[in-house]
This record gives sequence, C-alpha cells and structure tokens, in this order.
Amino acid sequence: MITVEQLFERFTGSALGAFMGDALGMPVEGWTAGDIERCYGRLDRLEPGRFPAGHYTDDTEMTIGLLESLVEAGGFDPAVTARCFLANYHPWRGYGGRIHGLMDLLRQGVCWDQVGTDSFGNGSAMRVAPAGFFFYDYLSRLKECAAGQAAITHRHPEALAGAVMQAGAVALALADGLKGQRRNRAAFLDEVSELGRSFDETSAGRLLGLKEMKPGPFRQMVREITSRYRCDIRAVEAVGPAVAAYLFTDNFEEAVVLAVNLGGDTDTIGAMAGAIAGAAYGMKGLPKSWLKVLENGPLGRDHVVDLCRRAAEIKAIKP
Repeated sequence: MITVEQLFERFTGSALGAFMGDALGMPVEGWTAGDIERCYGRLDRLEPGRFPAGHYTDDTEMTIGLLESLVEAGGFDPAVTARCFLANYHPWRGYGGRIHGLMDLLRQGVCWDQVGTDSFGNGSAMRVAPAGFFFYDYLSRLKECAAGQAAITHRHPEALAGAVMQAGAVALALADGLKGQRRNRAAFLDEVSELGRSFDETSAGRLLGLKEMKPGPFRQMVREITSRYRCDIRAVEAVGPAVAAYLFTDNFEEAVVLAVNLGGDTDTIGAMAGAIAGAAYGMKGLPKSWLKVLENGPLGRDHVVDLCRRAAEIKAIKP
C-alpha cells in the first residue's frame, strides 16, 4: 500500500526538480555547451541571469498551472488546465511569441480546443511533469492528460509524442523510486518510446537511439548527447537529452547539471531532466543548497510543495 507520504515525497521531488532544472538553466538559455564551459567551467550552482538566482521561467509557471488544474479538478480537465495556464500567465517569464497570441485568444473567451497551433515545440513537454507523477500508475490516463494538455497550445505530432514520452519517463522513474530499484536503460527506453509511438514514430525511434550510448566522464557525455541532439526548442530535440541526462547519471544533481551543460534550450531541458530525476530520487535527493535559493513568492516554492501535498492526498483516495 503506497502512502500519502510516499507519494508526496516523489511528487515534490519531481515538481521542485523541474523548478530547479529550470532555474539552473535560466542564465545560460541559448548558449552553446562551449560557451557554458568557457564561462563557468561546469555550471553546477544556481546563478543569476535575466532573473535573480533561483527564479523560474515560463517552464515552471506552466508546470504549476497544470498541477493546479489536476488538484482543482481531481484529475485532468482541459478547460480547467487552460484556465490555470491563463491565470498564471506573466509574459515576462520568457514565453515564446506564439504563446502570447494563444493566451489572448483564451482571454477573449475562445474555447481551449480552438487555440492550439501545429507547433512542434518543446513547450508541450516542459510543463508535463504533473501528468507523469499524478498518473504514474495509470498509463492510459497519463497519455490522455499529457497529450491533452499539450494540444491546448501544441498540436504537431512531435509535440504530442514529446509530451507523452516525457510524462512517461517521469512515471517510470517514480515507480522505480517507490520500489527502491532502477530498471535497466534499454527497458526504460523501450517503455517510454512505446508510449509515444502512436503519436509520432520518428520521435519514438530517435529515443531508442540512446541505447547505443555508453556511460562515460562528464565531458564525454556532453559530446555524446550533443552529437545526437540539437538540444533546441523542438520537442524531438529536447526530450531525448533530458532522458539521457537521467539515465546516464547516478543522482539528481548530476542529472540536472549534465542536462543544463549541454547548452541550447537549457532551462527547458534542465526542467525536464529535473522532473524525471526528482521523481526517481524524491524530495530527499534534491540539493538543500539549491532548495533554499528557489524563488518563493505567491507562486513559488512553498506553493508548489502545498500543491504536491494536496495532489498526493487526492491520489491516495482516488487512484
């Protein structure tokens, strides 16, 4: 019997893990791996950038919106999700230009299922962690939620597959963490890839390519991953690096540091790797020095923790 406390430990690990990865990657978004190495050596601490150290971007803001909607509705309701996205929307957090127009449509009262566009961006996957941990034990609902929340803004098959595979990676990592085990890399990749296959065969196949990688020193892993993926704003180029950062490291901090030091869309890939690793290692596995730096305003760290507590309580009653 899984307890509320066990769920809370993993839910909080994933949600705050995404927050931490976002904050770690925030100051170097758009940099190359070489740029990061020249400036920081290895970026492994929360630094200021366009925001103060520990502050989040649109990645975490939308993750909070999805989590709020799951708590409010007791499950996935796309209308509630769209409303929460709009209520939390602060343009200065770093949203892409296309999202501004979609939010304007929602504000005008256009129905949630009429605003999404054929975008292949990784915005569908950057925010999906709550779908992964809330439905970790019910993969059909996970797919429905992950793809459904994606479609509010992103309708391209790559975006849908990316969201479903990222949510699936969170779910498998959480399930392994609850059992105190870690399935082998090939099995993990097979299961995550299969979840996305019905949405986009190419995205699923690209993920399976990670089976060819071997563990190695930090710089070798950076070269290996960046030789396979562009690590940019396209979902198919961002989900794989996040999954690899988890699979080829041994703790939360290593996973997120590797993800961010790949360069490219660093806040998003860091957030996704943090969500997976946080689900696996739990709240106790998060660096305490990072935790105390996280932004903690009205929609900050404590709000996320409270939402995870409420989500765990709902899940314990309503599997």
